[in-house]
Amino acid sequence: MLKDITIGQFFPGDSAVHRLDPRVKIVLTVVFIIALFLAGGPVSYAVVIAFLAVVIGISGISPRLVVRGLRPVLFIIAFTAVLNLFYTPSATGEYLWQWGFLHISWEGVKVAFFMVLRLMLLIIATSMLTYTTSPIQLTDGLERLLSPLKKLHAPVHELSMMMSIALRFIPTLIEETEKIISAQKARGADFDSGNLIQRARAMIPILVPLFISAFRRADELATAMECRLYRGDVGRTRMKQLHIERVDICACVIFAVVIGAVIALGRYGL
Repeated sequence: MLKDITIGQFFPGDSAVHRLDPRVKIVLTVVFIIALFLAGGPVSYAVVIAFLAVVIGISGISPRLVVRGLRPVLFIIAFTAVLNLFYTPSATGEYLWQWGFLHISWEGVKVAFFMVLRLMLLIIATSMLTYTTSPIQLTDGLERLLSPLKKLHAPVHELSMMMSIALRFIPTLIEETEKIISAQKARGADFDSGNLIQRARAMIPILVPLFISAFRRADELATAMECRLYRGDVGRTRMKQLHIERVDICACVIFAVVIGAVIALGRYGL
């Protein structure tokens, strides 16, 4: 299961998606998420799925890798689907199945299906952002987008740095967890048998060294940054400056057409 967690990982490449300005990718991702909630029917969702499939194909990221990234959140997706399936009331008062306070209606089936589809597309879209954008680019993009907040004395650079470091350390902590689990199993630890409480107690030998390792890595990172005279955004320069290129403009135009079509179709319930 831990190997299936791919969020925060960056896969280098030279595709058009990789070459996009990080500011453009962040903005387009946010707009894409908003458009997901404006889609109202199978046709609009089909357009969204087709567009996302084209983006994945252009990026060169393996579709199997993208689908594998959904496995860690399958429980949340299934739980959301069950809630919408059994607790969505019928507009006509007719139900396909009913038992006590539980009931299934055509409206519930429809809402559950589109909710699952929406969550899956949302996760895939946000994962594509981290797959094709390095932590440094992500930090620079966030900082440039949030730069107007500097006038309000908001710590924009520090916030951007914290977010990118958090994303960067997700794969590292996952790898560390796998090593700890393997070491504990080699010593005879059992994490699969017993009831829920027993399994939770069995996780303590994993959590304690994991927290110690995380704090040690954080301390080492802070020491390394201090040794390199890191002083936040004060006097900081960049080796690579961000510029809007022709590929960014083309991507924005194509994206605007697709999102416009999704919103128009959603208004008609398609």
